Amino acid sequence: MGISATGEQTLVLVKPDAMNRGLAGEVISRLEKKGLKIVGLKLIQIDEALAGRHYEAHTDKPFFPSLVKFITSCPVIAMVVQGRRAVEVVRQTMGETESTKASPGTIRGDLAMDLQNNLVHGSDSAESAVREIGLFFSESEILDYTRCIDGWLGSK
Repeated sequence: MGISATGEQTLVLVKPDAMNRGLAGEVISRLEKKGLKIVGLKLIQIDEALAGRHYEAHTDKPFFPSLVKFITSCPVIAMVVQGRRAVEVVRQTMGETESTKASPGTIRGDLAMDLQNNLVHGSDSAESAVREIGLFFSESEILDYTRCIDGWLGSK
């Protein structure tokens, strides 16, 4: 996992606020329109143990309990997306974490209203992507395939 023969991979979570607002399709569509390929996708209910592992870097921070409560509040869509510089492309497409600072045209800039309720999570580095993908997906759940547009996108 991480970088395959057909591009870098990263984790994306469509978070509870996007699910509750009916924005899952919009989030996925924006990533696909950018040229990223979905190679893993599932609807899951994150439990407290998985939330703790996912947010382990924040366990000592005062906002950690609210993060766990939020991410476990309803099912989320977990995705592995793949493409050239996938981590960077996802981060740019999402926009700044603080939605009020996110540029128009980004997912958060156009659709989010809050720091925590910012619709989507994407790994912040290639190293984080490898760790996070491993938390949510087994290798057998990630499928590699060729799309007719991959050559045009440089993701062959």
